[in-house]
Amino acid sequence: MPHTIVSNICEGIADCQDACPVGCIHKGEGMNKKGTDYYFINYTTCIDCGICLKVCPVEGAIISEERPDLQINS
Repeated sequence: MPHTIVSNICEGIADCQDACPVGCIHKGEGMNKKGTDYYFINYTTCIDCGICLKVCPVEGAIISEERPDLQINS
């Protein structure tokens, strides 16, 4: 099961995007409710390796379950 980037906790640091071996993490359009950039995971291409979760410095920004309700996909 893919991981989820919680869009309104994400701070747009992009360590996850740089570390992703399959390129499934993309920059969102605009800003989140915190007023920062955000990223999202394309569930179709995610291989559930968990690297994103390990490298993200923002606590709670990535969770280890598929929760489309917490992630803005654009």
